[in-house]
Order: sequence, then structure tokens, then C-alpha cells
Amino acid sequence: MGALLEQILKSPGVAEVAGFVRGIFFRFSHEADETGSLMAPPDLSVLNCRVHLTRHKAGNWLSDAFGVEICGSIHAPSDMHNTAVRVFIKDVTDGAGKAGEVRARVQRQQIEESSVFCYTAELGKLPTADSTWSDWISVAQIPVEWLEFARKGDRKLQFIVVMISAETGGQLDCARCYFTYENFARGYLDLQDNVQRAKTLAVALGFAVSAADKKVHDAEVALIREWAGANIDLSGAPEKARRKFKKALDKTIKFFRKGNQINPYKICREIVEIAPVAERYDILEFCMWVARANGVAATEEVALLRDIADWLELDGERFRTMMGKILPVGMHEVEDAEAILGVRSDMSEEETRGRLTEEYRKWNARVTNFDPEVQSQADQMLRFIAEARDEYVS
Repeated sequence: MGALLEQILKSPGVAEVAGFVRGIFFRFSHEADETGSLMAPPDLSVLNCRVHLTRHKAGNWLSDAFGVEICGSIHAPSDMHNTAVRVFIKDVTDGAGKAGEVRARVQRQQIEESSVFCYTAELGKLPTADSTWSDWISVAQIPVEWLEFARKGDRKLQFIVVMISAETGGQLDCARCYFTYENFARGYLDLQDNVQRAKTLAVALGFAVSAADKKVHDAEVALIREWAGANIDLSGAPEKARRKFKKALDKTIKFFRKGNQINPYKICREIVEIAPVAERYDILEFCMWVARANGVAATEEVALLRDIADWLELDGERFRTMMGKILPVGMHEVEDAEAILGVRSDMSEEETRGRLTEEYRKWNARVTNFDPEVQSQADQMLRFIAEARDEYVS
């Protein structure tokens, strides 16, 4: 893991195009040996396989698929023996010694109790114990949308075609071939990296909220440390990496305590690119707890929280609901009608009245709540709403 401070201070680059919208396309589809050289004509005395990109139709939709073909000889225990085929795929981009999983999005194409991809299909009876196909025959069409790859970008795949006995389940023959393509979607390892990157950036936002009022309180630092330790995954990391992480966090704390600042907008924009909405709400909630840590939410902290919610592209009403639970009005250094009630300076008087009426109904319904804390908060909010009405509505 790189130094936390360096990750926090690093300005985000151009955002990558997100998601699976573009699909997955091939790089090239000729038969090749492991080095990528063109293969000689197949040896028909053994089983051979090859892969090409084709199109798969599901209803009215066409999508990319890997067409798997075989030719050559298969050796069975007897004439008219029932056979089946299994196709496995390994990602050998980083070499055979570091082969990665290709996972299945479709459960029926997974190895039992695993997410690893395995395609199985019946082939029927072989006419003789030793059967030979001189022409290529199709044994599988695997839609790319069934698969989940380790990484985005150029990937070198090894396809393993196993002929098995449908009667005993034993292996009869096996063939391997390679196929390279360009994957435009994020892989599952990319997504895991993004989760950790987003949480590292969340630590940066937490410090930005803490330092918004030019003070970094011990209670805020303690909360950020605890959150970082619980959320940034160092499980399985060597002790040296753990010490490095702690040192980086200490260095980051000193950076902010010296009055240094970062650009929270850029951090939020990177988080939007790599984190789903649910995770962005978790990050916003964490930042609210940071603002609450020392018992008083400073005006600058509340203003930054409002901006963070906007920059993370989160719903304003849900933001105010979260604020009401984590930072009730009594904890605000200055009661901000925009952050707490959603009243904006550009609203008409009629819009403001409607907004305040909506808030009044919500909090008035909680005055009789069985929880004394909720009752107290409701009383505070009703008082604040009345004050806002006098200020904003003639």
C-alpha cells in the first residue's frame, strides 16, 4: 500500500469511462500458441480447440460471445459412449504461474460452491471408441456477459476444453488454446482496488471536514483513526505494511494540524467515478460523525458537509435526514436553515413556505415519540422552523 498522504494529495486524473455499458470487444481472434504466433494446421491424432468471437442472440438482443470449436481425435471407453464437454477459462495475462480466475455472473455456469466459470454441455454418443473430426465443430458459445474478468484492458485467456464421459464423469481428453481481447469493463480486482481507494479518499475527506474550522480536535483524529483501521483492509498484509500504514496516517495528521488544506472537490469527483452510490452515502455519514466528534458542528464543517453531499451527487433530502439523526440542530454552532431545512436563498416566498410547512409536519409528528431524545430534537426543530418562518416568510 502506498503512502496514505501521497494518495490523499494526489490530484485525480482524467476519469475513466465507467461501467459495463460499452461491453467487451475482442482484440484479435486467430488461433495462436502461448507466445501469440500463428499455429500450424492441427494434429488430428489429438484433440484440438480454438476460439473465435461471435455473436449471441438472446431474444431481440445480440451480444458478443466466445465460440469454442474442436477437431481431432477423442478416445472413449467404448463405441456409442455418451460424452459431454466442459470449458474452463483462465486469465494468464501475467503468466501461467499467476493465472487468475475468470468468474461466472450466471450461477448455473459456476463450479459448485464457487464463482469460478465452468461451461458444461452434453455432446451425445460417439460413433466409435476412437472418433476423429477432420473439420472444426462448435461445442460451446459463451456470451461474454456471463463472465467477470480480473482486470480491465488487454487480457490473455487460456481456454481449457475437457471431454468427459457422461456416464462416469471421468476425463477422456483435454485441449488448450489462447485468446486475447480488450476488456473495457472494470474487473473484479479493479473494483476491489476502487473500494480501498475510495476509503482512503474518505479518510482525506474526514480530515478536510475536521480542519474546515482551522482546528483538528483530538476527538476527531481518534474517530478518523478508528474508522480507517476498521475500513482500510490490511488483513493478510505483513507487519511491515501495517507499520507503514500507521506511519503514513501519523504523517497525514501532522499535515492537517499544520493548517494545510486539500481540494475536497477533486477528491469527491474521483470518489464519484469509482464508488457506487451506497458507498458514497457511507462516506458522507462518516464525515458527519467527524463533524460531531467534539460535540459541536462548526459552521465551516456544516457548509463543507453540504458541499460534499452535492459533489458526491447525493440526494438533498436524504442528506438532511442524515443530518437530523447525526447532527441534530442543537449541536450546530450556528443554525443553518439551508443545511438543516433545505431553505435556499433563490427560493420564492411560496417555495420557502412550502418547504417549511413540509418540515413542520415531519417534526410535529415526532413530538409525541416514545423516545425522549426524539421528542427533544423535535421540539428544537419546531422552534428553529418557527424562527426560519419569521426570517424568510413575510
